[in-house]
Amino acid sequence: MHIPIKRSKDNQILGGVVAGLCEKYDWNPAIGRILFVALSLTPMFPGIIVYLLLLLLMEKPDED
Repeated sequence: MHIPIKRSKDNQILGGVVAGLCEKYDWNPAIGRILFVALSLTPMFPGIIVYLLLLLLMEKPDED
């Protein structure tokens, strides 16, 4: 099962998950990363687990 959002190939730090989400919704990747880290520091948002799940579920970037 994959979600129809591709990870970023050009703008990635670890796996390109947050940058891929930002590219899909036309957001600034730096702000998206800051928001993801801020949410991950709260006790109600398991950031590492969500990131790993998205890494597995998102499509790989196109190889050109």
